[in-house]
Amino acid sequence: MTMTSYSEAIRQAMTDCMKQDPDVFLMGEDIGVYGGAFGVSRGMLAQFGPERIINTPLSEGSFVGMAVGAALMGARPIVEIMFMDFITLAVDQLVNQAAKLHYVYGKQARCPLVIRAAGGAGRNYGPTHSQNLEAWFCHTPGLKVVAPSSVEDAYTMMKAAIYDDNPVIFLEHKLLYPIKEDCILVPGKSKLPGPVRLQQGGDVTIVSYSYMTFEARMAAHILQKQGIAVDLIDLRTLHPLDETIILESVKNTGKLLIVAEEPRSCGISAEISSRIFEQAYDYIDAPVRRLTMPDVPVSASPSLEKAAMPDRAAIVRAVHELMGS
Repeated sequence: MTMTSYSEAIRQAMTDCMKQDPDVFLMGEDIGVYGGAFGVSRGMLAQFGPERIINTPLSEGSFVGMAVGAALMGARPIVEIMFMDFITLAVDQLVNQAAKLHYVYGKQARCPLVIRAAGGAGRNYGPTHSQNLEAWFCHTPGLKVVAPSSVEDAYTMMKAAIYDDNPVIFLEHKLLYPIKEDCILVPGKSKLPGPVRLQQGGDVTIVSYSYMTFEARMAAHILQKQGIAVDLIDLRTLHPLDETIILESVKNTGKLLIVAEEPRSCGISAEISSRIFEQAYDYIDAPVRRLTMPDVPVSASPSLEKAAMPDRAAIVRAVHELMGS
């Protein structure tokens, strides 16, 4: 086991796949000499050369469209979107093309494409460089959306995404990049995983994903010292969403808190809440609680951004309110 950071795990996964498969390549803005806006591809240009580490112009629509075409011709492109906010410039290519091709060609076409997108608040980048837009793409049949929270999952899920025959939106929260964990990066191929239980407890269920899982883990430790046993579930794959383990947990605890760094309206937390209401209504003994961002743009002001973003203290308070303690 070695100490590895989240960003290093993603780089290692891409490197391993590119060594094994000449059809895998990486493209995006400043990913070459500069190594990407957050240094994830640092050193890969020297290793693989400019034909497979392709610097692109500032034109997301153009190079995502190129990647869709390459995927249709048998390649397995990885595209880095510098900030998730700018994935909006390639929505037509992703929603109207990549997501639809398998359907409109009667399952005779495939589009194995990975879109890496750095999202999330917490670094005072302001309203156009801090968004999480995963709910947009979870609403699109044909796209897979994943959001690993751990170093080990970042590695295994990146490899799984590259070898998946569907277009995958791979969410990377900026605050996760420097986090290091002692883990083993297991070689080989695997499928994209569903939700996982990180901690078992019988008092309350907490469901989260991406960086909010990191905060939820810290909150669960605090709550454990206060005598509250948390059943903590990390979603990992947001779409398609497998709610089986969530239903099992809620039927046991009777209480559910969903933590998501997203606007409150029409998001992942609302979808989970709806599914629990539809399938486990008779088992819940308190209203489902959601802890999210407010329905406002992310502020560039550090104090306003911090006030809007859920953290471990807010999670602890929400659990106590949910339990009436």
